[in-house]
Amino acid sequence: MSFESLGLSEPILRAIAEAGYTTPTPIQAQAIPLVLSGVDLLAGAQTGTGKTAGFTLPLLQLLSQSKPQAPAAAPGTRQPTRPIRALILTPTRELAIQIGESFTAYGRNLSLRNFVIFGGVGQTPQTDALRRGT
Repeated sequence: MSFESLGLSEPILRAIAEAGYTTPTPIQAQAIPLVLSGVDLLAGAQTGTGKTAGFTLPLLQLLSQSKPQAPAAAPGTRQPTRPIRALILTPTRELAIQIGESFTAYGRNLSLRNFVIFGGVGQTPQTDALRRGT
């Protein structure tokens, strides 16, 4: 099995190759086609098996294939220039950072933006990023 056989786009395949990966792990080979088909998925595997790429790769694919719809601005607020299209919640700051790094690495050849938000740091840079759209 190869990443090419999973239905991922050329920009994502290029980013995977640039990251040094050639073959999907078992969790990726099983998860990526299901996520691409729109199926909800709950999966578990040991640390280091590629679970993060198992959902970030197909999510990047789906986001890059669809056009964002501009959200309605709440009264008295500014509408973001780019609407939020995906939200990933994690139990720890470290995992949030890891997932953000995966989105950055695998989405490097796409015109998508991501931003990681967590507590314990200044709020202004985070709200500014949300206003710019992510």
